Amino acid sequence: MDLRVFGPGGPRVAVVGQGTWHSEQSPRDAADALRHGLDLGMCHIDTAEMYGSGAAETLVGRAIAGRRDEVFLVSKVLPTNASRRGTIAACERSLSRLKTDRLDCYLLHWRGAHPLTETIAAFEELRSSGKIRAWGVSNFDIDDLEEAASIAGAGLPACNQVLYHLQERAIEHAVLPWCLDRGVAVVAYTPFGESPDAFDPKTRHGHVLQEIGAAHGATARQVALAFLLRHSNSFVIPKASRRDHTSENAGAGALRLTEADKARIDAAFPRGKPRPLPML
Repeated sequence: MDLRVFGPGGPRVAVVGQGTWHSEQSPRDAADALRHGLDLGMCHIDTAEMYGSGAAETLVGRAIAGRRDEVFLVSKVLPTNASRRGTIAACERSLSRLKTDRLDCYLLHWRGAHPLTETIAAFEELRSSGKIRAWGVSNFDIDDLEEAASIAGAGLPACNQVLYHLQERAIEHAVLPWCLDRGVAVVAYTPFGESPDAFDPKTRHGHVLQEIGAAHGATARQVALAFLLRHSNSFVIPKASRRDHTSENAGAGALRLTEADKARIDAAFPRGKPRPLPML
């Protein structure tokens, strides 16, 4: 599994991590898949207080029991809880569910009504107390990133977690270059998209992925992840609820696409015109 630096001055983290959205719907299989991912070097586990109203965090806590030091653990605070006092309280609840004393990175899930100054002040307080090691944001467009940077000063956010897949490449116009210039990690959630159409070999674009995969001894889904990982600051966090899916995801971590491969994928899945940042 390839590793790269996560955020300005941050640690080296596996490029392919593990998402947990909806994992509470099949808790036993999901926990087993997460542990299998750790065996394969997928140390980055992402969760949130929103997922299953805390149930996903509880599941993650069980899955990583006895292995906490192997994990780069990320969770997120809901915007409704993101006042200064509310952020600290939410973090403490997350730590309790996760059965740990610290998060490696703590994110604001998306922009809400609470002033960003309050949320960032809470993040810095949590960092000073050792309850988080770094903080970041999610679903932030350029204006939001600029505001966060102006508040944080030298303490830029470690990451921006965003919707990014072959059929949704809006971040490549402005958000991704902004983050790349500043060393901010870009973490792609839902990296396979919401429709299986992208991987249908009967379609022109699906056939392209299949052909490229066959040339590398890889699957179409591994090719898709490798394309998203072509940027030096990008990471992906696909969810898997079965061991075989986890193994497939992990296989993308060392896949090297050629420049010709990338050009074919770029043509098959055009990024389109600049547009506001999408989110789920």
